[in-house]
Amino acid sequence: MSRLTPFAAALVIVLHATSISAQTPRDVLVVGMEAEPPGLDPGQALGIHTLRVTAEIFETLVATAPDSTDTVPGLAESWTTSADGLAWTFKLRKGVRFHDGTALDANAVKFTFDRIIDPSHPHAKSGKWTFVTGYLSSVKAVEVLDPQTVQLQLKYPTGSLLALLALPNCAIVSPTAFAKSPADFDAKPVGSGRYKVESWERGSRLVLRRNDDYWGSKGKPQTLVYRGLAEANARVAELLTGGVDLILPIPPDFVARLEKTSGVTVHKAPGLTVWYVGFNVEKKPFTDRRVRQAFSHAVNREAITRDILKGTGIPAIGPLLPGTWAFEPNVRKYPYDAAAARKLLAEAGYPNGLETDLWVPESGSGMQAPVEMATVIQANLAAVGVKAQLKTFEWGSYLGKVRAEAPALFALSWFLKSEDPDLSMYPLFYSKNQPLPNRSNYNNSEVDQLLVQARQTGDRARRVELYRRAQRVIVEDAPMVFVDHEVQVVATRAGVKGFRLHPSGFDLRVENVTKE
Repeated sequence: MSRLTPFAAALVIVLHATSISAQTPRDVLVVGMEAEPPGLDPGQALGIHTLRVTAEIFETLVATAPDSTDTVPGLAESWTTSADGLAWTFKLRKGVRFHDGTALDANAVKFTFDRIIDPSHPHAKSGKWTFVTGYLSSVKAVEVLDPQTVQLQLKYPTGSLLALLALPNCAIVSPTAFAKSPADFDAKPVGSGRYKVESWERGSRLVLRRNDDYWGSKGKPQTLVYRGLAEANARVAELLTGGVDLILPIPPDFVARLEKTSGVTVHKAPGLTVWYVGFNVEKKPFTDRRVRQAFSHAVNREAITRDILKGTGIPAIGPLLPGTWAFEPNVRKYPYDAAAARKLLAEAGYPNGLETDLWVPESGSGMQAPVEMATVIQANLAAVGVKAQLKTFEWGSYLGKVRAEAPALFALSWFLKSEDPDLSMYPLFYSKNQPLPNRSNYNNSEVDQLLVQARQTGDRARRVELYRRAQRVIVEDAPMVFVDHEVQVVATRAGVKGFRLHPSGFDLRVENVTKE
């Protein structure tokens, strides 16, 4: 049974007693989220909390539809593909300008991608290109055909290319602004989106102002304000007292109470996420698959989703959300079974258990209730003889520390913007993506072959077959304990109108919100 902290207990009183009256200005939307972005260059972004903001500042060649994960035109109004699938030609919209007034043309697209894929580019070392290097890994060259036409030449056919290009990490940046001061671009970004940065008080608030010269339908709020509120209870209190208009994520303990609170609207929907405990398979004892399988049997997913997440999570059996187009239900199952876990540990040479550290962030984008979840996992492991020492870290430093120190056991999550499995399975399990984002250092030649074949064909039925085979192998290998898929929960003040959760769970689309 979970216990409420004194602050949380006081907040229960607020939930029952508060009548929402205070209000931020009608043309200002204030968002309270789990952390402020460490930076705003989309090519360097590591967390979903950063990409929620950059998606309002920057734009991508293609986008996802407002109510699905289907690909629709973005900065490119049309595109064609060569017969061999190795050349994709995009026609750009005319008249699009960056916030600095310069033209968004084919040269800007080439600059944006070349800084990442071309080691000889003048700015190749101007940033810490992260996930985006994997997203663009199939792009061999970018050619400018004319000011409004750009061609991506691929190393191999890539069936997921449009889904990858729709990711906010692949957003187009102003070459002029970046080249002028690469070191400052992360704090003073220049894109072409509906909003532009007005001010940023680190540790307090990030303010975006509507771009009234935007080429398409303009944002409805004049100002967007993002506040990093790491303490979940503080986010709820700010919503109730009028300091913010929208909060995420919501502490599971308070979802039901907020649903009954006058003046608050709670929005819920499954997202394309997976929360997992990753093993560094190159570090003992996790080099032994039986140990990893034992941990998978030891974790009580149903208890975590029921008692900690209060129904805001769906127990996972693998990396993909059930119901998506390549989900494989026929994988090895790891029901909660302490006896099976102890048996596997004994077979692996650990009849008396073992000791390890479990790294976990205190909060973070997509991390739900990480410390509480990890505490249950710690107790589950203790029941099978494993002493797991929790090591907690502040989210802003967590990802960097995981990358630098490669811990043996760590908690993380992964978001998808599209149902296309290439957006999660290739980054997380392809061997050459070590150590980022394949932090498990997982290396299986059969899986590599399946993932490459799947991304190199455009035949959906063939891709489904390949991804399902890969899931069966991966889950058998157990490079992660797949814990749950998050049910995204956002709370808004009742006067906030027009907000809709995107089915990906990735986007936070607030540009069309109004306030009464």
